[in-house]
Amino acid sequence: MTLLVPVVSSPRTRLFACFLRLGTQQAGPLQLHTGASCAAKNHYEVLVLGGGSGGITMAARMKRKVGADNVAIVEPSETHFYQPIWTLVGAGAKQLSSSGRPTASVIPSRVEWIKARVVELNPDKNCIRTDNGKEISYKYLIIALGIQLNYEKIKGLPEGFDHPKIGSNYSVKTVEKTWKALQDFKEGNAIFTFPNTPVKCAGAPQKIMYLSEAYFRKTGKRPKANIIFNTSLGAIFGVKKYADALLKIIQERNLTVNYKQNLVEVRADKQEAVFENLDKPGETQVISYEMLHVTPPMGPPDVIRTSPVADAAGWVDVNKETLQHKRYPNVFGIGDCTNLPTSKTAAAVAAQSGILDRTISLIMKNQTPIKKYDGYTSCPLVTGYNRVILAEFDYNAQPLETFPFDQSRERLTMYLMKADLMPFVYWNMMLRGYWGGPAFLRKLFHLGMS
Repeated sequence: MTLLVPVVSSPRTRLFACFLRLGTQQAGPLQLHTGASCAAKNHYEVLVLGGGSGGITMAARMKRKVGADNVAIVEPSETHFYQPIWTLVGAGAKQLSSSGRPTASVIPSRVEWIKARVVELNPDKNCIRTDNGKEISYKYLIIALGIQLNYEKIKGLPEGFDHPKIGSNYSVKTVEKTWKALQDFKEGNAIFTFPNTPVKCAGAPQKIMYLSEAYFRKTGKRPKANIIFNTSLGAIFGVKKYADALLKIIQERNLTVNYKQNLVEVRADKQEAVFENLDKPGETQVISYEMLHVTPPMGPPDVIRTSPVADAAGWVDVNKETLQHKRYPNVFGIGDCTNLPTSKTAAAVAAQSGILDRTISLIMKNQTPIKKYDGYTSCPLVTGYNRVILAEFDYNAQPLETFPFDQSRERLTMYLMKADLMPFVYWNMMLRGYWGGPAFLRKLFHLGMS
């Protein structure tokens, strides 16, 4: 895979970039997990479902509370991915290999790894069942099963990915196809979609549009590219401050945005995409494409949707301030699988992990949780190969910014943080249970300015 390397001209920014590129390396060797599924016992004080960002982070935190022998993670995947970097992989700025590490290397040492898939939750009996028929009981359950990608809900997918000119940054199987489609682009429509469902990292569908436009400019193809963002939403972004900044960029770069347009079919053999007008159900439009980036419909994992822990929409039903389940007091949820009314991002998981840590600590002592999650989430809106608008906000869609400057402006420093510093923080701090988001930095900056 040939990478497109961004140009950073200033000596000061080059030095900063070199420093931050430590983020692609480990601070030190991770202690390899040595447990095996055949050695797993049948009861744990804390059972974690899911080995993604929320699951690994909470397992590390719980290990320090109750001891490694009393914690287990149920996760079938052999590889753990840092998915936020896939936006840059799809644009040729990062290698896919840099985003993954063996699951065994990120599970906290001596914590039991049950290499299986959860197929049933029975919170009334405090147990779960895995796909190999094993029943495991628990005292406390943390559900961190993420979000389910439903490509099949679009007619013609996922089989359409076997054809050229189409990709998706949301799957390890299709992210490199985005970069190939970008490189192979000659002339015509470059279409980017946003589905009519909740999604993880709601900024990602438009990030790849900005990066593609930048690539077309760098390669001289921009005059021949008609760039279209078809979104099922009614606005470009949910926070006005950042939406205003993005709309200005869209106007300056001559990008076309069509609202309330939902992708319902891909005819990959003909290079055609079919969109339904959500304001006029049943009315469709067929658009030919030279490049198509698909953001798939998403939803709660089937195992949660059909379980007693789900709300009416199928998400884990938790208190939005404490992350404790509303009906089962020894059950907790974190991340994309929950019904927390905030954007589903890794940054949100980091902030939630600190709150959930405190919540469980007090519950274990028969005390009432007092620390409240404010809905903090972050979306580094990549607008070019060396620029990012760092959106940070809360439950009320109000900016909750960390730095003492206007974060709605495109900045090189924020790009370097996204591309190089945050991967370092993720692998070496968050997954080890030492990063609960930037709240302390926010306080530090504000104190310094008072």
